Amino acid sequence: MFGDLMGMMGKLKETQKKVEETKKRLDTVTLVQKNMDESISVQISANKQIIDLQISEKMKSSSSLESELKEVLNQALQEAGKIQEAELAAVAKDGLPNIPGLDKMFR
Repeated sequence: MFGDLMGMMGKLKETQKKVEETKKRLDTVTLVQKNMDESISVQISANKQIIDLQISEKMKSSSSLESELKEVLNQALQEAGKIQEAELAAVAKDGLPNIPGLDKMFR
C-alpha cells in the first residue's frame, strides 16, 4: 500500500516539475492579435503577459480607442488562455494518476 503511495507522490512531484517547466516555456510562446483595420496590435505570451502594444496615430485620436483596445486585449487573453489550458492539461493528463473526476479540474 505505501509503495503505491510513495510511487504516486513521486509521480505528483514529477508532474509538478513538468507544469513549472511548461509555464516557463509558455513565456516564449507568443501570439499577435489585431483589430479589424489593424490600427491596434497586441503581442501577448501564452502566460497572458503583454509583450508589445501598438496603436496607430489615427486611432490615438479616435473616440473608440478604449472600446477597440479592450476588445483586442480580451481576444488576445482568450487565445492565450486556450493555449495555456491545452498545454497544462496535457502535462497534467500524462502525469497524474487515474482518479475519477480529476481530469475535469483542468478544463
